This record gives sequence, structure tokens and C-alpha cells, in this order.
Amino acid sequence: MANYLIRRLITSFFVLIGVSVLVFSIIHLVPGDAVTAILGSQKVNASTVAQLREQLGLNDPIPLQYWRYLSHALQGDLGNSIRNSVPVARAIREQIPSTLALAFSALLLALVIGFGLGLAAALHHGSWLDTLAMGVSVSGLSIPTFWLGLLLILLFSVSLGWLPSISTGSSLRALVLPALTLGLPEAAVVARMVRASMLDVLGKEYIMAARAKGLPRTSVIMKHALRNALIPVVTFIGLQMAYLLGGSTIVETMFARQGIGRLAVTAISNRDYPVVQGVVLVTAVVYVLINTLTDIGYTLLNPKIRLK
Repeated sequence: MANYLIRRLITSFFVLIGVSVLVFSIIHLVPGDAVTAILGSQKVNASTVAQLREQLGLNDPIPLQYWRYLSHALQGDLGNSIRNSVPVARAIREQIPSTLALAFSALLLALVIGFGLGLAAALHHGSWLDTLAMGVSVSGLSIPTFWLGLLLILLFSVSLGWLPSISTGSSLRALVLPALTLGLPEAAVVARMVRASMLDVLGKEYIMAARAKGLPRTSVIMKHALRNALIPVVTFIGLQMAYLLGGSTIVETMFARQGIGRLAVTAISNRDYPVVQGVVLVTAVVYVLINTLTDIGYTLLNPKIRLK
């Protein structure tokens, strides 16, 4: 177990180093000169350009710039916004609770709805319930997120007037529509994955042996089948949690909700590259950490994985 954890942590470390290089390269990959891109069509004198280049540290050698960026990032210093001089780390720290609340709410909805549909479809394989559950799942996968959000706004905000269309504040009502918009497509994926995994496990010999011993059906399903069927689902949960954190941009913009996704969109519009770098770096770090925790979670469900 210890060796497995050490290998995973070492791998994650090198991945994070690679991520830091890519994030650092953002400002150097801007077509032309980064200062020109930031200033846009503004007419400024040479001294202003030189001052901005010095502020961004673009006059130093590339390796020195990277080392300075990395050393500051490890201390939690992601630089300051070009537009308002606010520390990037503070701006992200203020917005990330809203994004985390949205992502966790969407994931919870996806798991509850998806597991319900998937288990029902697997345990009634070939029945009308199976067909209905998979039909709903396909529908959820087919509707784009932005279109689903508009439909939910038309139904629950415009027609019924039950929920606000603008997700401002921290109330639960303001969170419902964004969470549904982000979580329903993921619930469709969970349902299909749970169904396929359960059908595969239910056909195994040890499940047949458990049934032959006369064990109750509920015990066979919950203690023997479901635990083994959860392994690919755990993979999905880890990947999708990371995806929901990064994929909340459209939903946050659509519902005018605060969050790091909307912060990134605003920074891109304003050519505020330090903020863009910071958001990308934080999102990537969270993505890597969640995937590492997911890999470790495998070992709790299947100890054989520790030996691989």
C-alpha cells in the first residue's frame, strides 16, 4: 500500500510540474507580444510599454521567469491582476466556494439520479423500466448544457415562477437550476455506467454461487454485486468532479453566478493574463489531486490494484 501511494504521489508531482510549465507558457504563447495583446489598440508611448514589460517580468530570461513564477506559486502568490491590482490568489479564493458548491451539488444530483436509474435498469433488464431509464439517459446525453439551461429557465422561472433565473446570493433556491443544468447530463452517464457495470457483475460466477447458497437477493446485490460494480463508477466520479469544476464556466455565465469559471471568462475578455494563469493553474492542480485521490480510492474497493 505504501509503495503504491508513493508511486502515485511521485507521478502527480511530475504532472504538476508539467502543468506549471504549460500555465507559465500561456503569456508567451500569445500571438505577437504579450504587452501588445494586453494593451490592444490603445495608443501608448514607449515608456508605458517598457513599464508594463518590466511589471510582467518579460525582460528577464525565460528560465528565470519560470523559476520566479514557480517559487511564488508554491508560496500562494499568483501575482496581481493587471486591471485592478487585486492579488490573483485572493480573487480565486473569493470565487472558488461558489464553484465548489455548484460542482458538489451537481455531482450529488448526478449520483442520486444516475444510481437510481442505473440500478433500476440493471435489476429489471429487458423490461419496460429498463427501456424507459435508458431512454431518459440518452435524452440527457443528447441535450447540450446551454440548451438544457434555457429549457429549465423557461419552465421553472418563466412559466411556473418557482425558481430564480439569476443565481445570485447563497440561497438554496438560487443553486437549484444551475445544479440541475450541470448535473442532469452527468446523471445520464452515471445511469448508463451503473447499468452496464451491474449487468456485468451480476453475470459472474461468484454472484451465482451466492444466490445458490440461498442468500437474500438484497444481500447479494448490496454486499457482493454493488461493491465490485462501483470500481468503474469511482473512476467516473473522480474524473467528473474535476470536469464539473472546470466545466461550470458555461453554467456560471448563463445564470450570472459568481465562480472561478466566470472569473476566467471576465479575465480573458479583459486580457488579464495573470488571472487567466492563476485560474488555469488552480483548476489543473485540483484536477490532478482529485485523480490521485480517485486512484487511491481504487485500493479501498479492490486491494488487488495495490499490487499493480
